[in-house]
Amino acid sequence: MSSPRVIVQIAIAGAKIFGKAFYAAGKQAIANAKYQPPGTAGGDVAGIGNATSGSITDRLTREHRMTLDEARLILNVKEKDPVERIVQNYEHLFKQNSPPPPPEKAVPKSSKQAAPAYSHYLQSKVVRAKERLDAELKASLEGETPSPPPPEAPSSNPPPPAS
Repeated sequence: MSSPRVIVQIAIAGAKIFGKAFYAAGKQAIANAKYQPPGTAGGDVAGIGNATSGSITDRLTREHRMTLDEARLILNVKEKDPVERIVQNYEHLFKQNSPPPPPEKAVPKSSKQAAPAYSHYLQSKVVRAKERLDAELKASLEGETPSPPPPEAPSSNPPPPAS
């Protein structure tokens, strides 16, 4: 056999091996993408998909895309904490994740001074958590005070004639 012919045969054999390996890897990737471990409901980490009853809490969970427990964890409050504590934690976390105000005058930055870190994503999570807790508080207050009955619409029937 000549040398160029052997090199070409080795290259073809290597290409076949790599082709089979990529094909098998592709099949495995597709199988992994389709697989859902038992106990997961559509990739729903927060339990939003499980909020299927008609209760007020489930309705709020679906609307705000956040459970009440998740909102409490984000704002670092307990179930029995007063509203003032929720507002205090909210304001602190909101300020911590806000971008710094623009400098009044141009100050040259030194290379040793690090820019303060802020996160729009975390700030939005804090806002959503506060909205969720506010909605739950509003719903619980509405549930305690009965709403007045709706006024009756006047009937289209004329009143009976007086005798």
